[in-house]
Amino acid sequence: MTIQPHNNQTQTQWDRGNFQVMIKSPTSPNPIGFCDGDKADENQIHERAAREGAEVTIDKKLLKTGREIWTVHTV
Repeated sequence: MTIQPHNNQTQTQWDRGNFQVMIKSPTSPNPIGFCDGDKADENQIHERAAREGAEVTIDKKLLKTGREIWTVHTV
């Protein structure tokens, strides 16, 4: 699965436990999107940043539910 952008539908899917990872920015209260958290999703974040001329790091926080929150920081 690819990264799904944040909207009302994907937020509801996250709330129901249908996504493994919420992707956030440290500068916004709203998520960037959601994904399954596989290596392809992580690569997609890095590739998108590279196309925009940026480098990013991803801080991963494991939740008690086993799901994760990835915060994407520009280097």
